[in-house]
Amino acid sequence: MSRLGPGGDGGPRAAPVPLPSTTPADGPAGLPIAPGAAAAPGSSRPSTATGGPRPRRPRVITPLPRLPLWRVRMVAVLGVLGPGLVSGFADNDAGGITTYSLVGTQFGYGLLWVILVSQVALFFTQEVGARLGLATGKGLMGLIRERWGVRWVAFAVVLMLVANLGSTVAEFAGIGSALSLFGIPPQISASVAAVVVVVFIAAGSYGRVQYLFVGIGILVSVGYAISAILAGPDWGRAAASLVTPQLTSSPAYWLAVVGTVGTTITPWGQSFIQSYVADKGLREEDLAASRVDVFFGALLTNLIAAFIVVACAATLWTNGQTITTAADAARALEPLAGPAAAVLFGIGLVGASLLGLGVVPLTSAYATSEAFGWETGVDWNWREAPAFYSLLAFFIGFAAIFVMIPGLPLIQVMFTAQVINALLLPFILVFVMLLAGDRKLLGSMASGRILLPIGWLATGLLILLSVILAVTSVLGGP
Repeated sequence: MSRLGPGGDGGPRAAPVPLPSTTPADGPAGLPIAPGAAAAPGSSRPSTATGGPRPRRPRVITPLPRLPLWRVRMVAVLGVLGPGLVSGFADNDAGGITTYSLVGTQFGYGLLWVILVSQVALFFTQEVGARLGLATGKGLMGLIRERWGVRWVAFAVVLMLVANLGSTVAEFAGIGSALSLFGIPPQISASVAAVVVVVFIAAGSYGRVQYLFVGIGILVSVGYAISAILAGPDWGRAAASLVTPQLTSSPAYWLAVVGTVGTTITPWGQSFIQSYVADKGLREEDLAASRVDVFFGALLTNLIAAFIVVACAATLWTNGQTITTAADAARALEPLAGPAAAVLFGIGLVGASLLGLGVVPLTSAYATSEAFGWETGVDWNWREAPAFYSLLAFFIGFAAIFVMIPGLPLIQVMFTAQVINALLLPFILVFVMLLAGDRKLLGSMASGRILLPIGWLATGLLILLSVILAVTSVLGGP
């Protein structure tokens, strides 16, 4: 073992630790033994002349190379991703896929521009919800209770629970319809889906639940993208319809416009993203990364919607066929676009319904627990948050039993849920925008001179569309 010392060749030392003035022999394991010291029997550590152990030489740790700034920022963004993506993917649930399928079948490529407009509005409304969660660490219902009292939060929670119940029933209907394509009875599919969702959410951590939700969303995205490609659409016409509105005076056309927007921007989605951001423990310093998360969530949501519309427009609309459910669309695609497109469309419906079945009841559990001040969050176990998980199990179980009622008019149930969602959305958005402009509550995170007017403009347009949907639905029916 060679080593440079002050009495050697005068060169620099190889180690930063002072060494003896002479060059001693090396002991076992390469440790230097000073003059007069010997290694302890059976040990590699040398001992001094007095018999005590000689201290080990301090170990020099070489610092790791510094990561580039872009890598540091990428890691920070990846750590924040989740709430926006999950909320966006869940917007395309069974009701959403059914709506987009009907729109593509009835109007072809003509309503693609609505999807683009919805993406912009969805980004701004979801960004506000995420910012409220970042600034306060609380869910929407908790803030409503603190700001306006028990009566207002009870009003909002009751309406949301009723609407969410209809949406949850629709998720079970979607799972039953999709799995019936593969010969599985709806009663079996509903029972199995209910048990699987409750057990996984209750037994998992935040990370596991989030990974499952995002994974299902990616699966659905890929499935519908491939279905649209296999359908052989007119991509040039689709691109032109995306940026050029084709307006008509038909009441059915405007009802489809309102339904498309209402399917994309939902009251439960607005509540969910804020609760999910707070549950993940994100803070103000995560704002930039959270906006990236919300942007990609809104983008992917509407990209899936566009693929569904394009697939149905290229096949069903072109051939003059009609459908009543998303499962009908999957069946009708087979002779026109091949069995692969039909299977992928059906698998996408199953995945979207499972994702909605996890997210919508979870929103109900969040909202109710926040309203009463109970412990909430998927990182708690059942013993730590019994009310939260009991509510989750109740909402899923009740909807599963409800959907098994023989002769239940599922289309009417989905229609009623959409009407209630349309009535609830303006109240939720007004609450959100009033909170977003409160500088005492949010400080520097409050909406400023740019975001606040944009938010109120989007809210006003959505209120107008919601009123049109509600009035048209009551007067005209489904």
